[in-house]
Amino acid sequence: MMERYSRNRIYVSDEDQEKIRRAHILLGGAGIGSIIAECALRFGFENMTIVDGDKVEMSNLNRQNYVKADIGKYKAETLCKRLLKINPDAEIKYINTFIDKENVENIISGHHIAINALDFKDRIPFEFDRICSEKMIPVLHPYNFGWAGFLTIVKPKGYQLSEISQDPNGFELKMAEYVSRYGTFWNMPISWLEKVIDEYRAEVGILPPPQLPIASWIVAGHCVNAMFNLLTGREVKFFPKFYFSSLICENNPL
Repeated sequence: MMERYSRNRIYVSDEDQEKIRRAHILLGGAGIGSIIAECALRFGFENMTIVDGDKVEMSNLNRQNYVKADIGKYKAETLCKRLLKINPDAEIKYINTFIDKENVENIISGHHIAINALDFKDRIPFEFDRICSEKMIPVLHPYNFGWAGFLTIVKPKGYQLSEISQDPNGFELKMAEYVSRYGTFWNMPISWLEKVIDEYRAEVGILPPPQLPIASWIVAGHCVNAMFNLLTGREVKFFPKFYFSSLICENNPL
């Protein structure tokens, strides 16, 4: 194992380290994806394509992998440059564009795993998953629930997230409600998440969901672990199952 990854020893075999090094990862969206990308690169994923048409804003800095000097710059390009400073030998590509129905299929082709961190402003995230399913590419969906990281994985030819709702409007909130209902069904209510959902619904105007840096780092770890498991033939949970991690105790008030 090369020196860069020598501390991965015991946890990761030389054979598995080489598998993840060769795997081609598609990162659709460089918001929460910016944290995932760095975690993945440091672990040993050296082939990534980053696609995002957004530019860095001040409000991104509380939870995304950018600094104040990056404000106004394209996220994809900025993130690529940061990653190459960490590992100049990595094969990191960037595309400063939004994924749309004209380019989505070409962008997806040639990858082994995709991360769908796209904003649900239209049906493109659903289309992204549909094409990945046709090409037998598993798709990771990371979410920032503030105090909790949430990850679900869409299996090729398996259940799709569109079964929760066909309407992309407010889909992040619908996903949080899905998790909350799941906890209630199994008599494990997530009271703090229910409170956040209620307060977000009560906000005046159309505002982006509240998010914290904590969840970004939690779910980044889950994504890298999931990608490692997928590529090395280990078991993962596929949607409608999911991963949800938080240290909040139900007795602790928000």
